Amino acid sequence: MIPSSSSRRFGTVTTAAYRKEGGDTFFTEESVSWTSLGVSDKVSQALYNASLGQPSLVQAASIPSILSGKDVVVAAETGSGKTHSFLVPLIDKLCNEQNDSANIASSDLGVSQPRKISLVLCPNVTLSEQVVRMADGLCDENGKPLLSVVSLCGRQGWPVNEPDIIVSTPAALLNNIDPKNFRRTDFIRSVKYVVFDEADMLLSGGYQNKVIRLIHMLRFDEKLLSRSNEQNLPESETSSHFSSEDEENLQDEDLSEEEGDAVENDDLDEELEAGHVKSTDWRRVRKVYKRSKQYIFVAATLPVNGKRTAGAVLKKMFPEANWVSGNYLHCHNPRLKQRWIEVTFDTQVDELIKAVKHGFESRSVSGQCRTMVFANTVEAVESVAKILMRGGIECYHYHKDCSLEDRAKTLADFQEKGGILVCTDAAARGIDIPNVSHVIQADFATSAVDFIHRVGRTARAGQYGLVTSMYTESNRDLVAAVRQAGELSQPVETAFSRKRSFRNKLKKRAALQRITDSRADEERVLA
Repeated sequence: MIPSSSSRRFGTVTTAAYRKEGGDTFFTEESVSWTSLGVSDKVSQALYNASLGQPSLVQAASIPSILSGKDVVVAAETGSGKTHSFLVPLIDKLCNEQNDSANIASSDLGVSQPRKISLVLCPNVTLSEQVVRMADGLCDENGKPLLSVVSLCGRQGWPVNEPDIIVSTPAALLNNIDPKNFRRTDFIRSVKYVVFDEADMLLSGGYQNKVIRLIHMLRFDEKLLSRSNEQNLPESETSSHFSSEDEENLQDEDLSEEEGDAVENDDLDEELEAGHVKSTDWRRVRKVYKRSKQYIFVAATLPVNGKRTAGAVLKKMFPEANWVSGNYLHCHNPRLKQRWIEVTFDTQVDELIKAVKHGFESRSVSGQCRTMVFANTVEAVESVAKILMRGGIECYHYHKDCSLEDRAKTLADFQEKGGILVCTDAAARGIDIPNVSHVIQADFATSAVDFIHRVGRTARAGQYGLVTSMYTESNRDLVAAVRQAGELSQPVETAFSRKRSFRNKLKKRAALQRITDSRADEERVLA
């Protein structure tokens, strides 16, 4: 769980500041409006037109920090309104800057300022297209989206018309800017706001190297621009050509800071003031260069324990960032009811069908029944789907082996018609399907992250939901720890971190038993 501000150098805002004791756990007090958070009348009206009349607690805590221009980390529970918490202030900033640029261009003060755009990075195509739809939902009085937003994923080429917001996956973006160095130069310079949605995923696994490389490119451009301003050079005389040597230098700076950094920075401060910095010395400047881009990281799970966790990486790379922490980050959501059913090989099919039928009774506010059934593997999803079909229960299935087109159609049909969606964790993260009333774990989650994202598919946006978790004897100790964490309002990951100790205890117990049996055999032989 995110530690308190006393244990960090950076500022922390909690959503508790925007609600009364015992009040709503999703929306702010009625006295808090979009305009009171600093949002312009134009964007506020677009939000009201989209039936978003009241900010959520997370949005109220995030928007002022993002509007201030500081780097921000939004770590809040699933279904808390995080997407609009970054879209609203960024759209507001870009709209205001377009108005200012137009006013300058129409006056006698000179030409308009260089174009500014926002980049949103997402781990997959589905989430990217979802962000685009949500941004396009904010329209003016004529029903036209406030800004031009495009998705750059898959086979889609570079946009012909200059958009205001580009939403992309890291791989797709690099594929489009790497071969065209002139495009990379212009694009990196124009990006002023960068959002990393599902930041914990982007900063780990196969995404990490690509994302860190993009951050290096963006910081490289910031340093170039800072140097040009120090030397009063026009922007046209600076370029963002990014060599492998530059990448290695920046990687050393960001990920393995040496103990002598503080002294080196102090020396460079004095050199900068005295005007003695050589043309190559700017590369040594780390924290003293003038910032020209804003970085925003958003996640529902952001562990900070351990040097290689996403939270720890952010603390090191962005130590001055403001952190916005949700009240129920990594913890039990009070709007969520949980049922726990221990099953055996003989009872699991019957209990699964009972759980699905039980979900028919817990319909959402829309009157439709939407149930998501999670399994751990593609094979398990297909097996569960066959079991339900044999039981006369129609269902959709969703996993990585389904084509992108099939997945998109499945989600659209599930959202429109309701029903049963049997899926892997591919459907657990980031995808916003309103009014899911019931989540079933046919297989119990293998990690805290998977558990949190699964149960977060229901009880979203202030609604209530039900989770039925089926588990076997092998999961019994883990489930007991998860339930205890919920009862004590402790972070769920503490239970999963004990899973290894559970395994070790079983292994140790088995080893001791083998030693005892061996000694008994020896005694019988000697006798």
